[in-house]
Amino acid sequence: MKEKILSYENEDIKVTWDLKRCIHAEECVHGLPDVFDPNQKPWIQPEQAEAGDLAEVIERCPTGALHYELKKTTEKEEAPEQNVITIEKDGPIYIHGEVVIRDMDENVVLKDTRVAMCRCGKSKNKPLCDNSHIEAEFKADTSYNPERLRTEPVNGKGGELSIKLFDNAPFLVQGNYDLVGEETGRETCSKKMSFCRCGGSHTKPFCDGTHKKVGFVSD
Repeated sequence: MKEKILSYENEDIKVTWDLKRCIHAEECVHGLPDVFDPNQKPWIQPEQAEAGDLAEVIERCPTGALHYELKKTTEKEEAPEQNVITIEKDGPIYIHGEVVIRDMDENVVLKDTRVAMCRCGKSKNKPLCDNSHIEAEFKADTSYNPERLRTEPVNGKGGELSIKLFDNAPFLVQGNYDLVGEETGRETCSKKMSFCRCGGSHTKPFCDGTHKKVGFVSD
């Protein structure tokens, strides 16, 4: 997983931007256009807004490309009360919560509150999305089978959401979360589920073993 982090700051706040994680969702541009303007240099000018307002908009960035550090207070971004996994039409899976991504050896790859997971299988920054789904013309709706999530009881609310990466295979989600798809709605669950990241599953967003047939390579 690659990173290229640039920082922009004033006396109240430090803003960091990871170029490799940015897929131009433009929540920042719409939220504070005077601060986030791709047509100016530098494109982030934190002095154009109050630190609190800037922090609020940064927390809307669904990929985690943007983060902040407040210099005059100990306040920091907190994970939401409930973890949320959102299926994006023809795009990634957004995860907002107490996210911990681990490899097969249980090494922590990334801890964050906001990530965008590749599900087209083409990203050059796996397991994260890098917008390769656009060039690949990846097509996938936001529907899912909620009955698959109801086979186990809900164990609680919030807490760590573990994402385990399997080599050349799906990622496994374990914890309490809401799964959201515009076409199906919202389902609260605690079921351990394998999510497709090869792009070929016929039961998206869940894995159906297609990665073996298509020779998916995770690195």
